[in-house]
Amino acid sequence: MLQLLNISNIALIDDLRVEFDSGLNLLTGETGSGKSIIVDALGVLIGGRFSSDLLKSGAERAFIEGLFLVTPHPQLAALLESSGLLLFEEDEETTAASSSTAQREVLELIIRRELSSTGRNKIFINNQLATQSLLRELRPFLVDIHGQGDQQTLFNAETHLDLLDAFAGNPSIRDDVGEAHAHWTALKQELATLVHDEAEKFQLFDTLKFQIDEIERAQLSVDEDQRLEEERRRLMNVEKLTTLSQASYSRIYEDDNAALARLRQTANDLTELSEYESSFRDYLEGLESARALLEDLAFSLRDFADGLEFSPARLAEIEDRLVELSRLKRKYGGSIESALEHLARSQDRLRVIEQSDEQESELRAALEAAELRYLELARKLHSTRVRAAKRFEQAVEQGLAEVAMENARFQVQVEVRDKLQSVGQSGIDRVEFYFSANVGEDVKPLARVASGGEASRLMLVLKTVANASEFPRTIVFDEIDSGIGGRVSEAVGVKLKKLALTNQVLCVTHQPQIARFADSHLVVQKDAVGGRTEVSVLKLDRPGQIEELARMLTGAQITDSARRHARELLKS
Repeated sequence: MLQLLNISNIALIDDLRVEFDSGLNLLTGETGSGKSIIVDALGVLIGGRFSSDLLKSGAERAFIEGLFLVTPHPQLAALLESSGLLLFEEDEETTAASSSTAQREVLELIIRRELSSTGRNKIFINNQLATQSLLRELRPFLVDIHGQGDQQTLFNAETHLDLLDAFAGNPSIRDDVGEAHAHWTALKQELATLVHDEAEKFQLFDTLKFQIDEIERAQLSVDEDQRLEEERRRLMNVEKLTTLSQASYSRIYEDDNAALARLRQTANDLTELSEYESSFRDYLEGLESARALLEDLAFSLRDFADGLEFSPARLAEIEDRLVELSRLKRKYGGSIESALEHLARSQDRLRVIEQSDEQESELRAALEAAELRYLELARKLHSTRVRAAKRFEQAVEQGLAEVAMENARFQVQVEVRDKLQSVGQSGIDRVEFYFSANVGEDVKPLARVASGGEASRLMLVLKTVANASEFPRTIVFDEIDSGIGGRVSEAVGVKLKKLALTNQVLCVTHQPQIARFADSHLVVQKDAVGGRTEVSVLKLDRPGQIEELARMLTGAQITDSARRHARELLKS
């Protein structure tokens, strides 16, 4: 439900704040007062095309902002979550609540569009930047606009399918059909991938087998190249390493003034000193640790020097191995780790290919079962649509007669698609509405024959008959009363009132017979203030409604008779 609409610098509007109520909201006012501007601004807010012509003269920027109260719905929640917009937050209390209570929960969604003459427009949803495509995806859950120039919804055959299903009460089975189609499609894609691999099976088999054998023969181990590089550097520097290690060993252990001998003498001295000064005793443990460390280092240096031996054969062996490792690294990803990962992946792919015959047989059996399941559900859905189509036709024609279209004929064509490739998540049917407004004319596709005024009234009837409450939203009718009057206007008002039981309805009208049904009556006024034109919206109380209905009945000069008539209209 649209609760609040703020408009700034759009057409004749400087700043306008309009509050709407649930039920039937009627907008009235003199011709040219700005009623359609409000509807156009709402259309732009929910993703409609913005033209710089809509900017108020002299303004460079404008904004439109709407506050919507929305009922939690899985598809809407999934859409917002996938876009990073968290709307519905569950806690323990919410989880424990009953489903009926959850359905009554209403949460806020704030949409704001900032518009610029330079075309640098911004969209915010709950204060987060959003895209126009997301806005258009949200539109079916929020607002449905029907006016003289906005009939795309009615002329879209997919909408016809949705309306028929809503009338037939098919949402549950349609969801089952959609899930079955998704499963079937996933299996088809999996089989197609397997068959593609099968076509290249022999070539791929030979390639994988060669690569696996090559890497396995190499007997790679992680960090082997680093260890070999270190050994190679040692072999190429045997003389230098021998000199360094022997010299260090001598300085620590063998020389007359070796470090260990001096350290032992120092320890003896400190032991004697500690008998006279106890503080020196604290150093003895550290000196003993140092002595042990130096002794261990000396023996390691001696053993290292004794083990050093230059081997041309071993150096050549290392050089050859490093060349081999370098070749394999270049070929399989740049490192030994990547080569080993390639080996694991190749082994997995080879196993899949070797088992592909068995896997393909299993997949084909699963695919056949999924296709049969989908077709079974889709045919069941088709049967419900065919049964509902005749009842829908009768109900719509009866409704059309009540809105001054007594001669109109309405048909629902339910055709089964002849190719499985063209079926989808909504089933195997193609549904299209056919229409004729005049006697003697054959019914033709709705988009080709319905005028703007006829389409608006037809949409009102369709929405009422189908009881479109799957996604309660705001339904807007812009001058639906064009070309009608009297009792027909009365019938249109009754239908609007009925539709407002399940959806919020906004209607722009010039007919008092329709305006009298308002749950909330808003009058749009245009005034000249300080040399500029300003548009304002006033919510009418009971006396204000009487005055406005009287004006609509008589024009500029409101008579007492018109006021009495207005009171009678409101009473009845």
